[in-house]
Amino acid sequence: MTSVEPLLKRGISARESPGRRGAACLAVAIALLTACGCVDPAVDTPVETSSGSTTAITDPPPSEAGAAQALAASPRQGEWVDVDLAGSDQPLATWIVRPEGAGDAPVVLVIHEIFGLTDWVRAVADRLAENGFVAVVPDLLSALGPDGGGTASVASRDEVVRLIRSLDPVDAIARIDAVRDHVATLPATTGAVAVLGFCWGGSTGFAYTVTQPRLQAAVVYYGSSPVDTADYHLVQAPVLGLYGGDDERVNATISIAEREMARYGKQFETEIFSGAGHGFLRAQEGRDGANGAASRLAWRRTIEFLRRHLAR
Repeated sequence: MTSVEPLLKRGISARESPGRRGAACLAVAIALLTACGCVDPAVDTPVETSSGSTTAITDPPPSEAGAAQALAASPRQGEWVDVDLAGSDQPLATWIVRPEGAGDAPVVLVIHEIFGLTDWVRAVADRLAENGFVAVVPDLLSALGPDGGGTASVASRDEVVRLIRSLDPVDAIARIDAVRDHVATLPATTGAVAVLGFCWGGSTGFAYTVTQPRLQAAVVYYGSSPVDTADYHLVQAPVLGLYGGDDERVNATISIAEREMARYGKQFETEIFSGAGHGFLRAQEGRDGANGAASRLAWRRTIEFLRRHLAR
């Protein structure tokens, strides 16, 4: 017991199934080496991908405070594109950033938090591109702000939150689907698409995974699980759920998804990081280091999971 207890306190979840022991052992090893000073968590650590090659996984994205600076320093050039939305004459503003170098890459469709399309979400996309993915982030508030603008047109964060909460879930899914259809036609992509969501975007991403069979993977960061248990049989993609231990409202829904995904033979991996709170990847400085520790381990699991399931 003495060897396990400190690891649980550092954020290694006891909620591990036999199919996830390999990833858990890697996380435990990193945590032990970091704790004893053998590994600097800021240094890339080589990992073995499903194809057998050894590739480094970068640091997590910056926290919200460092997002703008990280974007300004990035060698990757993102671009805004307009995605047509059926039944509307207003396009969906979408940020796309590609990995450096030539060659086709899989796509990760990022669903932003309840705070809209912020610099922080674009910094997450940039870090995904650094790890070899084409990252695509739609502004789901496009045309819903003042004068038909999106997130940037809204005067305050509180107003952004109000507008996001007023967005009909069916409309949100339709908007995401339009972007998925768009990215499926992008040049220099492999055709494989995953969805990655945070907070409200995590909940929306999980719901989208239920409705969209043409996904290869889904990653949910601290998002509530779908409440309609009758629909879980529709999930086709493997799902990874990453949660803060101090996030009771969201975590109360994990068991529903675990039970229903198991009922229908679907793949659902989960990890709960002890001491971390809701939104830990954006607020890495919080919770006396627990959010930062959770972010490092969660990001590693995210990239490994995406590489494994998007490989072609």
